[in-house]
Amino acid sequence: MDFPGLTPLLVTAQLSAVTTLVLILIGTPLAWWLSFSRNRFRPAVEAVVAMPLVLPPTVLGFYLLLAMAPDTVLGRGWFALTGTTLAFSFSGLVVASAIYSLPFYVQPLTAAFSRLGRETLETAANLGASPTATFLRVVLPQCRQGFVVASILAFAHTVGEFGVVLMVGGNIPGVTRVASIAVYDHVEALQLTEAHVLSAILLVFSFIVLLIVYVYLGRRRAMLA
Repeated sequence: MDFPGLTPLLVTAQLSAVTTLVLILIGTPLAWWLSFSRNRFRPAVEAVVAMPLVLPPTVLGFYLLLAMAPDTVLGRGWFALTGTTLAFSFSGLVVASAIYSLPFYVQPLTAAFSRLGRETLETAANLGASPTATFLRVVLPQCRQGFVVASILAFAHTVGEFGVVLMVGGNIPGVTRVASIAVYDHVEALQLTEAHVLSAILLVFSFIVLLIVYVYLGRRRAMLA
């Protein structure tokens, strides 16, 4: 039997996975810089990173949509590279989702790096370890919890996005129509059974994700106690 909510769920899973990968690549060095930098502009950068926590998603989506317009530097550059527009595309959703979920990845990882402390890094350097070796052999093992929690939260937060993805990606079936938007569409069309099914899936997923995070954190605390 064809499940009408399958395609939005697949688009949601794909968006969350790609967004999490992007955040690992750009959020990890940013979290590292925020943890150890003494630059006077660090508080301003921290404020920018945290803005999606307090800014209404539709406001953030509105300004991102303006930035992605075909007549902007970003829009023209993207069109020159790909031949497609950034707004109302899956790529545009990834950009918007990465910005919207940025604090959910960066903040837990920044806290993990900060707990590591400069002393550990200085000790590794004094023993002759290169920066790369220090990161792979010291930072990654000791900050594994931070990486796991940050990645799970970023993935889960992307799954639950609505306002930003609707503003930037619209509602294109099979391309930008994610599960949260599909639920809204079903309710508007009074298709309550379909809305119930998708909502229940997202509800169970959210509970399982949070349960995994809290169980994992609890076990880590017990090991360190």
